[in-house]
Amino acid sequence: MRKSICYTAIAVALLLSACKKSPVANDAAVANPEPVSTAAINAQIHAQLQLHHKFEWSMVSDEMVWSALQASDKIMSIGYQPAGETGVSERLHTINISDPAWKAAKQKVLELVQANEKTTRTGLTIDQLEEWTEAVLPVINVRVDNFATVQKLRASGLVRYAEPMGYEPQRLTSGSLSSSGCDGNTAEPGLLAGTDYTTIAPNAKASWNYAYHGIQNAWTKTTGAGVKVFIIDTGSAFDQENLGSAINQGASSGRTSEKIVTLPRSTFLGIPTGPVETPDDGCGHGTSMAGACAAPRGTDGAACGIAYNCNLVTCRAASDVYLDASREVKGVADAYTNAANRADVKIISMSMGKITGSSQIADAIRYAYGKGKLMFCAAGTSFDWTAGWVGVIFPAYMNEVNAVTGVRDNNFNTQCSTCHDGSETDFTVVMEKAANERHPLTLAMTGDQPSTVGGSSVATASTAGMAALIWSRFPAYTRDQVLNKMIQNCSRYPNRSSNLGWGNLNADAATN
Repeated sequence: MRKSICYTAIAVALLLSACKKSPVANDAAVANPEPVSTAAINAQIHAQLQLHHKFEWSMVSDEMVWSALQASDKIMSIGYQPAGETGVSERLHTINISDPAWKAAKQKVLELVQANEKTTRTGLTIDQLEEWTEAVLPVINVRVDNFATVQKLRASGLVRYAEPMGYEPQRLTSGSLSSSGCDGNTAEPGLLAGTDYTTIAPNAKASWNYAYHGIQNAWTKTTGAGVKVFIIDTGSAFDQENLGSAINQGASSGRTSEKIVTLPRSTFLGIPTGPVETPDDGCGHGTSMAGACAAPRGTDGAACGIAYNCNLVTCRAASDVYLDASREVKGVADAYTNAANRADVKIISMSMGKITGSSQIADAIRYAYGKGKLMFCAAGTSFDWTAGWVGVIFPAYMNEVNAVTGVRDNNFNTQCSTCHDGSETDFTVVMEKAANERHPLTLAMTGDQPSTVGGSSVATASTAGMAALIWSRFPAYTRDQVLNKMIQNCSRYPNRSSNLGWGNLNADAATN
């Protein structure tokens, strides 16, 4: 439950002027103002979260947006549209950005950026502006140095949004969280048969929490066969053969596994500066999510995933679970559009997120929704500095996705020790033992000895696995029919909780 805390005086003062737009400058060069401090930016984000339970860059002033750009990598996400267009968000999946009207709108926006940026970047040409090219969405990513550029973009009828890509309030002060959620995903010692897992044929381990969701009974009717799940995360470890060469073993057969990467290289002024990224998981989080959802029911003694016969795509879209870099925003947006444009993908699961909203990621999610995808996102798992005041995070709070969090085994009204909840929560999963905080089993980075993983992350991947079981059982269902089947077989239905949604899904009942 979100806890009310007092705002600082600076947050209140900033809030009063948050949405005031600066007068649009004339064509003459305008001197850049003194940037707003990061402490003041973070206080404004904090205040908006307390008032609205979310933060969007449209809530704040031109000065705040420009200052956040200067405090990060200066890369701006610009959503464009032809003059007079309305309702773009609801029909993104129908838009062809190669159509003349959309191409012309993009060109005009680029010309606006060039005209204002060349006052300080001598010789700047339009073809030098874009940091990464965009093939699907009406979005441009450019470096912005000048305040006048921000002013004119936000005042233009050709611009749907113009916001910083890479600014996040890290510990609400400073510091890097570049390894957030990356714990190495090593094997868990001391797991006990009959307590932490059940041994099942031919030789696999079913996690202790499966009993709370009727998973093993559901397996008598469905195993996820024929359904493809797309997991957007930190990738899949090349050394974990149960997500690669050994994904078909034992009771798992005839299915496919793909490893892809959408995380782009680092750039500076559109020139690649970092190494070429691969689908390999250097964090551990993506491997654990894929294992919880889809690990094989094999012969090697490893943990068995919930949808052990589903087809699987693991996508490395970010380097860690906290999306605090521009290239991670681009990677996640590209992952959603990639999945959306694949007819074989039915379910998308993402256990990553942000405190601030990203309109570019929101565009990609709405695009995927328009393509009929069923999407699950983690409600949030706290760092020490987010506990108690950050509710359901972005993008889980979006209407187009289903937010999932975790609860304890002794009280389904109590979220796990680090899990976020709130009114946007749709489903819960039992994933923490009250007695010792044991979490569900999954695949480690290598080998057959299981690891464990917690938070709303594993709850989300587990829910995606249960959705795959249902869709496999009823292959003619639409997305909405699958979702309704889930809701109607949850512990709280028909009385939705104000902070824990529909509650725990009974996969056995939902597959009848």
